Amino acid sequence: MKERLISILSYDPKEPMIFASGTFLILFLFFTFIYMLLQKKLTPRLLFVTAFSYYFYYKSSGIYFLLLALVTCSDYILGALIYRYRNKRCLGRWLVTFSLLIDLGLLGYFKYTNFFAGMISQMIGNNFQPWDIFLPVGISFFTFQSLSYTIDVYRGVLKPMPSILDYAFYVSFFPQLVAGPIVRAADFAPQIRKPLVITSDMFARGVYFIMIGLFKKAVISDYISLNFVDRIFDNPMLYSGVENLLGIYGYALQIYCDFSGYSDMAIGIALLLGFHFPLNFNAPYNSSSITDFWRRWHISLSTWIRDYIYISMGGNRKGKLRQYFNLLVTMLLCGLWHGASLNFVAWGGMHGLALVSHKFFRTTVLRRGKDYRSHGWRRFLGVFLTFHFVCFTWIFFRNSSFIDGWNMILQMVNNFHPELFVQVVEGYKYVFALMLFGYMSHYLPDRWQEGIICGLRHCNVVVCALLIVAVIYIIIQIKSSSIQPFIYFQF
Repeated sequence: MKERLISILSYDPKEPMIFASGTFLILFLFFTFIYMLLQKKLTPRLLFVTAFSYYFYYKSSGIYFLLLALVTCSDYILGALIYRYRNKRCLGRWLVTFSLLIDLGLLGYFKYTNFFAGMISQMIGNNFQPWDIFLPVGISFFTFQSLSYTIDVYRGVLKPMPSILDYAFYVSFFPQLVAGPIVRAADFAPQIRKPLVITSDMFARGVYFIMIGLFKKAVISDYISLNFVDRIFDNPMLYSGVENLLGIYGYALQIYCDFSGYSDMAIGIALLLGFHFPLNFNAPYNSSSITDFWRRWHISLSTWIRDYIYISMGGNRKGKLRQYFNLLVTMLLCGLWHGASLNFVAWGGMHGLALVSHKFFRTTVLRRGKDYRSHGWRRFLGVFLTFHFVCFTWIFFRNSSFIDGWNMILQMVNNFHPELFVQVVEGYKYVFALMLFGYMSHYLPDRWQEGIICGLRHCNVVVCALLIVAVIYIIIQIKSSSIQPFIYFQF
């Protein structure tokens, strides 16, 4: 019994802890009980949550939780020094550069060493064998989050946090630790020492976001991935063009449900603990342009790269050509952030070119302001074209090589076979039923969501708990194997 308990509580590299796992659900019940007992005891509550967050990260990445501690200590100290010497701009610049070197250095080593070493080896003609370097879960998220703190202190946007406990609480807060959203200190810090208040609206929204997030991830995303999408992308040449096309539509829904599902659960858990996170997804496939898409997709990342990379490079302040160059470079870096592969860089480059083209066409050809919104058939056409462009770029995002992506495209061009459509749908009827449900719910108006939340507001705690249990029961009945790790764990 003791050995079994130790094995459950210890890090298992084959089963890193995620919100949809049974272990987390049980631990969260105990966590919530103690958390409410500490409701009016600020310092013990902060210590308890921070300790649990570090344990959560240990269950996700093992001994590499020490990296989180390193980033926390270094950036807290550097933030205090930057503020102390704020009148000495040169020294402040060196200190914030040191913060960049530490955070980006860790990110570069664990995530990009093999990528750049392989490129250099190819250039000099050597046969490179990738080194065995473990990628800590969520390192791209907490390094970017911590960087925003030191940069904002340097810019004078934010004062340093009063204690290292506050900062450790902010960086390690477990709901968003391993897969976002990227929460900035300027938004989160003011909430840390406020009296803990969970309103009926916060509770209702929290329950709703947890339920919808669990359903998106563990029912829709996992099911269509295991039973259809992965089969197509693993061997695209074995399937007809129409199956490849349907597989791309499936992946578009899978990655959205996977990542937005995690974000929804993170937002919901934070609300139940008395904290507000910014919205991370806002019906991105309902975008009427590629610019609109990046206002709706992974909002915390897109605003981060806008504020800390694009604007730092000059943004739109130095003429149109420079603006287009800045956009393209920013999106190339965004692609590289997603993974150490030329496929991701190409994906970012395609989105960068699309953003440049859209801005040129809108401002120079049509001469429309940034506040212009299309309506009617123009909006429908814009949504249709934007969705299919995004789907096209997912081909290179999902495939491990350009050759696989190109083969998928050739299969759709040369061997489409539309007559197989009915047969394919009948063979994967449950997959396509979930896909249809997923896309239909995606395009529902916001007032439907608000209506459900309003209904939950009038339910007591027991009813809300039973609803969550019902969702978990559905997950248990539908899932075909163990719950799959979140796609964005690799980023």
